[in-house]
Amino acid sequence: MKALFWLSILSIFYAYALYPGWLFFRSRLCAHPVHKKPFSPSISIIMAVRNEEKSLIEKLHNLTTLDYPADLVEILIVSDGSTDHTNEILKDSLNSKIRSIFLDVHCGKAAALNVAVDAAVGEIIVFMDARQRIDQHSLASLVENFADASVGCVSGALILAQGEDTSARGVASYWGLEKVIRYWESVSGSTVGATGALYAVRRCLVARLPTGLILDDVFIPMSVARRGARVIFEPRALAWDSLPSSPKSEFRRKVRTLFGNYQLLHLEPWLLTRQNPIRFEFVSHKLCRLAVPFALIGMILSSVYIPGFMYRIPLATAIAVGALGALAFVRVPVRIATRITDLALAFVLLNTAAIVAFFYFAVGKKRVWAH
Repeated sequence: MKALFWLSILSIFYAYALYPGWLFFRSRLCAHPVHKKPFSPSISIIMAVRNEEKSLIEKLHNLTTLDYPADLVEILIVSDGSTDHTNEILKDSLNSKIRSIFLDVHCGKAAALNVAVDAAVGEIIVFMDARQRIDQHSLASLVENFADASVGCVSGALILAQGEDTSARGVASYWGLEKVIRYWESVSGSTVGATGALYAVRRCLVARLPTGLILDDVFIPMSVARRGARVIFEPRALAWDSLPSSPKSEFRRKVRTLFGNYQLLHLEPWLLTRQNPIRFEFVSHKLCRLAVPFALIGMILSSVYIPGFMYRIPLATAIAVGALGALAFVRVPVRIATRITDLALAFVLLNTAAIVAFFYFAVGKKRVWAH
């Protein structure tokens, strides 16, 4: 039991402290600067949309405000079997730069993105989602990284509007840590994955997406790294989002994302082989996070059976975190400790979602829910 206890403690500590700490020192001792400069290749902005009538008009307007030479930009939108007014909005658009492709049957985001990439003509493919607002200068900030021939993929930075919802505030804090980790990975090598709301790839390096794939923003960057090019995080390229709207919606989103990690391992086993030049970072960043909830269970169960006050501390801590998360969930004000309760709720949601995602994957659930 003691071996299980200490292995569980080490797993949790490694995921949230040791790996980030190692990256911090690596980024300062072994930095590999990107040689940026003004650069204006032709770009294709692509989006796969399905039933996005609530956000599409605003998104199309947002795209017209982006600061990049208009004659070098095309916007390609694939409507994936939409059944609301999405198709009408696209057909009524007066922007000559927008090309729309309408799929009669819902094929999934991966298939729709494949269609868009096949039709794109730009040297750089910029992937976006319909919901987020893109900062005016984000395209230029992304693209100037491609002046460095070693760079194959550049991720933007997602900014979450925290609002009043407790889970949103907690998730925003965790996302802040995630962006720091991505930045440290990027400074000294390549980051693991990209921000799905905004990332750019050299067209010649865009890999074809497997049918039904959930995480294009992990698969494509990892495929770029596999071919020897760097995956960079650009904190000046901003995309703004207001999610999550509630703990329930955040939980559903996290289950889908974490399920996507398991799916990726199943579809692309090369990620765990020497074919993946950033295998260590991938395992440390992605897989160790998936192991944390099981390490928490192992820690709690073993602490119950091992005598000694020291072994009760993790159990008491787990109970306290659960209680604080419950207070945040039912919106009980805790004055100065509110930020702690928000973080506790986000931690509980994240790790519970990881367990649910593993269960869905283990029982072979094919469809988590529509994207």
